[in-house]
Amino acid sequence: MVRTPALRAGPVGRARAALSKGPVPRFTSALRSPWLVSRLGLWLALAIGVCFATGLYSHALQHPAWWFTFPTRPVSLYRVTQGVHVATGLAAIPLLAAKLWSVYPRLFALPPVRDAAHALERAGIAALVAGTLFEFVTGVLNVARVYGLMPFYFPAAHYRAAWLVVGGLLLHVAVKLPLIRAALTGPPPAPAPDGVSRRALFGFVGAAGIAVTAATLGQTLRPLAGLSVLAPRDPRIGPQGLPVNRTAAAAGVRTTAEEYRLEVAGPARTLRLSLADLAALPQHTATLPIACVEGWSANGVWSGVRVTDLVRAVGGTRDSGVTVESLQRAGRYRVSTLDSAQAADPLALLALRLGGEPLHPDHGYPLRLIAPNRPGVLQTKWVGRIEVSA
Repeated sequence: MVRTPALRAGPVGRARAALSKGPVPRFTSALRSPWLVSRLGLWLALAIGVCFATGLYSHALQHPAWWFTFPTRPVSLYRVTQGVHVATGLAAIPLLAAKLWSVYPRLFALPPVRDAAHALERAGIAALVAGTLFEFVTGVLNVARVYGLMPFYFPAAHYRAAWLVVGGLLLHVAVKLPLIRAALTGPPPAPAPDGVSRRALFGFVGAAGIAVTAATLGQTLRPLAGLSVLAPRDPRIGPQGLPVNRTAAAAGVRTTAEEYRLEVAGPARTLRLSLADLAALPQHTATLPIACVEGWSANGVWSGVRVTDLVRAVGGTRDSGVTVESLQRAGRYRVSTLDSAQAADPLALLALRLGGEPLHPDHGYPLRLIAPNRPGVLQTKWVGRIEVSA
């Protein structure tokens, strides 16, 4: 087909001419410079590093390896690490937006590929940007518990994408290290003649991060609950003063005191205990948090039977592990395990009461597991059976 002068001068021709020169002028800014990009990148890398380390710990707790024992002290360790994980991720969203804005023209520079080395670099940047956006978007959806928009198992996808992001980040830093070093050690460029100053930009990003943190951190820190207008959970609201994720109705659990029996299977014997039998055993009280992967947490005063007492009652030892099964018939976390150190901890309870009152059905009536430094999904509710290893 022969291109006529009219076609070359028309909208298509003008678009071709504009694209051949790179991003359109309205996306230009005198603020964009290696000095700015490097500093935003450094702060974002630190935030990603914190999220990665705390997320790795959370994933390892939820999917423990057989060869590793996690500490039970301090009792709020997971509460702190997961709270930091979620708070850092949310606060980094304005930082990510500023970082993408600072490099936007380079992301769409033409020609897209100059040679093989440039193609590999561009592919790495594409994977890094896509992975980072995936992590932040799915993280926000998880915090808000909007799982219908994620047609995959969130923890596994989030965990795998985290490795992609960290790997891509390390590779990107290695490639750009000379430029980054020069930008971080060199003087800042001359101030822009007009428009927003660098100080104003940094102030805006910092203020946005602080605002996001204040608006959500109250789901972990109860004193800030009244300020956290964007937090999906208020730690003060829920049955018996504690939030819940999965209700008894959603789990399909309904039992009465008369029909309930706890089966405790061990190396020497198997016991079937009624609620009256459990109440007649020595009772212990512990103040322990419920801390969920979504970032919310709250303390509760729990009373019940020590796991270690039941372990000994069926012939177990301090080296015995424990498998805990829920009365719910289905669910990814209906079964959880306690390694020997967790089972022997004196604060690990099969709780009958919360705040001095019998458990609400949504908190696991008639019996639930509560132990130090465990994600909420592993604090098994509606316990029907425990199995003690030799």
